[in-house]
Amino acid sequence: QGEVKVEGGRVVKKHPTDEASLQRDCDVSFFRASGAGGQHRNKVETAVRVVHRPSGTTTTATEHRSQHQNRQAAMKRIKEKIDLAQAPPPKTRYETKKSAGVKRKNMESNKKNKEKKQSRMRVRDY
Repeated sequence: QGEVKVEGGRVVKKHPTDEASLQRDCDVSFFRASGAGGQHRNKVETAVRVVHRPSGTTTTATEHRSQHQNRQAAMKRIKEKIDLAQAPPPKTRYETKKSAGVKRKNMESNKKNKEKKQSRMRVRDY
């Protein structure tokens, strides 16, 4: 099935996410969707639940009136979920110190803004 890789100190089991593998590894069940939609929605089992057996990941699709469209939507979601779970963790970013040139530029900009705002102030004569 999937190969085991070590990424960043963790063991991850890689599951194939091509269409044929997903069809083989997933259980698909149908149920009646709840909510608004009237007679068609209440009497036809168009909602789809897909369970990926190796990883235990579950998705459902109830937004379409067609069982076929809901199955495609659920399969697309389960592929995205599995790919996301298998993705390597994002690289840790470290905050760097501002350079002297950037600090000087910021100070000049702040000084200009201060002068601009002070020139807008109303002068009162007492």
